[in-house]
Amino acid sequence: MEDLRIGTIVTRNSYGNDIFFRIMEIWPGDEEPEVRLQGLDMRLEADAPVSDLEVPPLLEVFRYKQRVVVQNYKRIGRLVDRRQKRALPLADDPAGDQQRKLACQRPGSVLHIDGNEEYLEICMDTYRQLNIKAHGFHHSEKEFPNVVCRYLEKYSADILVITGHDSLLKSGGKPEMIESYRNSRYFVEAVEAARKLIPSPDELVIFAGACQSNFEAILSAGANYASSPERVMIHALDPVLIVEKLAYTPVHEYVELEEAIANTITGPDGIGGIKTRGCFRWGDANQVY
Repeated sequence: MEDLRIGTIVTRNSYGNDIFFRIMEIWPGDEEPEVRLQGLDMRLEADAPVSDLEVPPLLEVFRYKQRVVVQNYKRIGRLVDRRQKRALPLADDPAGDQQRKLACQRPGSVLHIDGNEEYLEICMDTYRQLNIKAHGFHHSEKEFPNVVCRYLEKYSADILVITGHDSLLKSGGKPEMIESYRNSRYFVEAVEAARKLIPSPDELVIFAGACQSNFEAILSAGANYASSPERVMIHALDPVLIVEKLAYTPVHEYVELEEAIANTITGPDGIGGIKTRGCFRWGDANQVY
């Protein structure tokens, strides 16, 4: 197809043309040119021959992007509304306004390392809307193990997010083997490196993984939350939705796994983990809890 180039948005005929991808790389291939694809709103990366690709009309692409933006806006709006309704009440104070000035509410802070620069920008914008302090950095997945400790030493964070793109390869490997995945080994190695630096799962909460990632290996490496138990695709915002629940749950309470996963778009097929302590602290001018 002569109109294919890096950046072109396409769908795949073999999968019903239901997911939109962006072409990230093109190479000759053995029998025909092949491409590396990344999902527009799913954290999926895949290879495909050009004969499997379809270039959708521009109007269809616009409608798809518009639909994704509207859905994300509604999800974020619901989160903000729910968080405001759950806001901790301030103690009675004759001064009223003075008490509010003294009040201190500190949601959990985030270090977010992402293999997709566009998704990173979306996630960082969402953190800002949710009033969650976050530092975000873009690196290729293979760089994750080498950069994670450098950032953890420089930026104090309650929650570490390591995400990007992944997929279960169709090369005949077994699902339990780390070699059967495009990027899962980098998520595992990054989590292991972070846990050597900060061993406690309460001191540093870790979410790691992407579409179809080796859930068991990532969780065994020390993550609190990981994808993907049923090797399904996860949404670009799923890590942020887990973070929101953790960041606004009081530090003396535990986030039940079912509650955290109910906060996500993908659900239990895409996200799993362990019971984890919240990261929200509050207080006044004299004490912080």
